[in-house]
Amino acid sequence: MSDVVERALTLAQEKFIAASGPGGQNVNKVATAVQLRVDVFALGLTPAVFGRLKELAGSKFTQGGEIVLTAREYRTQEANRDAARARLTALLEAALVEPAKRGKVRVNRVGKVQRLKAKKVRGEIKAGRGKVDW
Repeated sequence: MSDVVERALTLAQEKFIAASGPGGQNVNKVATAVQLRVDVFALGLTPAVFGRLKELAGSKFTQGGEIVLTAREYRTQEANRDAARARLTALLEAALVEPAKRGKVRVNRVGKVQRLKAKKVRGEIKAGRGKVDW
């Protein structure tokens, strides 16, 4: 686990809320769902990692610069807390991975000729689809 993930887990604020859905009286009496909030600016991310994290988080990223994750899959606070922390860890680790750079492809002369020939054939097929003139 990287230091960014560890810092995020220590800075995360947990709030237990009442979960919706099935569960009978347990749902009505016990706040088992977990809402995890992390201030992204406090993590000190590089601009590239911040951009990837913002894109990956999507609607979980607030205008105030926080990531808000809600876990309510399980019936206990501990299980939901673990699920929310696991999701945060996965999100941060995915953002820390730098995508592989694509190299420029150099097409040789034969490849260019073949591509242009294929384009010409395709254009003729499409031109043949026009309105028929009687």
